[in-house]
Amino acid sequence: MPQVFDRILITVPDLGAAVASCELLLGAPDDAGGGCARWVLANTAIEARERAGVAPAVSGLVLADPAAAAHPVPLDNALGLNLATCDGSAMDALRTTAPERPLRIDHLVLRTVDADACIALFRDRLGIRLALDQTVQKWGGRMLFFRGGKMTLEVVQSGANGDAGNDFWGVAYQCDDIDGVVAGLVGRGVAVSEVRDGRKPGTRVATIKSHCLGIPSLLIQQ
Repeated sequence: MPQVFDRILITVPDLGAAVASCELLLGAPDDAGGGCARWVLANTAIEARERAGVAPAVSGLVLADPAAAAHPVPLDNALGLNLATCDGSAMDALRTTAPERPLRIDHLVLRTVDADACIALFRDRLGIRLALDQTVQKWGGRMLFFRGGKMTLEVVQSGANGDAGNDFWGVAYQCDDIDGVVAGLVGRGVAVSEVRDGRKPGTRVATIKSHCLGIPSLLIQQ
């Protein structure tokens, strides 16, 4: 069953504009064409696809399963999430020639109205390890952390979501030298907050305020 997060899917209304913006954050894409652009990071990839009339958003997630087909196959699920499986070969091939980047994905945030249904899907059906299940009201309510392939899917269930359903929300990028990364981003014209202590002891974080397609984005140094 899938154990690795192969790629994060993002939809944008104008791919050219999205690539031009994201290049200041992530560098040039490793693959572009056919209406999509891909950035391969150390532990997953980001794939942006153009879709007219939509606001930029994290739209889905592809899981790598060695037994799956080479091309993504939709994965039906009761949560109505855009999920698919593939064998991971396409991103692995790109990774052999991709430059080393200072950023990798720390975690992807999924907001939900049913944490138990998320456990049934990601842990019980897909076999992804549930590393932590906790409730911290000041951080948003019940939180689940599914860990695979050196990346985490953070699931937040909160009454504040009301009837909003289930949707992917934000991305946190991990780096080894947050001061150096922030300085580099600011030098390229990216708006970034001051570095501050993270809510997890021992971490330092900064909020990315531009060139992230309006998707909530955070930098983390462990």
